Amino acid sequence: MRYFEDFKPGDVIELGSRTISKERILAFAREFDPQPFHTDEEAATRSIYGGLLASGWHTGSLLMRILYDGLLKDTASLGSPGIDELRWLEPVRPGDTLTARMTIVEAIPSRSKPDRGLIRSLMEMRNQYGRVVLTIRGLSLLGRRPA
Repeated sequence: MRYFEDFKPGDVIELGSRTISKERILAFAREFDPQPFHTDEEAATRSIYGGLLASGWHTGSLLMRILYDGLLKDTASLGSPGIDELRWLEPVRPGDTLTARMTIVEAIPSRSKPDRGLIRSLMEMRNQYGRVVLTIRGLSLLGRRPA
């Protein structure tokens, strides 16, 4: 189990990878973001994107899964009060393999609740070509190590 004290500014944590399929892109988009360039291959080909691409929200959801599998499941996570910034920088296409990493920017012990601390981080997802497709500047609440 990792606690607040285990995270220091400058730490880089490699979280893992996932490959995104056409079927999952279509299923997610049909339910949550039914814009034609996410749900219709022919319409997507005629769009400014030149082909089918994943919803940015789908990409963010994949990052959350990778973050859980690569870190949170073994961490004293107390959730998150939010994010400061989210950027979708490159289209994510069927067959792309996305790899995520987290860099700890700041670790702030709570003054009012001594059982926890706040971590500020920069998370990045890159595709198989090394191009950054998504960045999130986020906040995480973590439990402190028990005495």
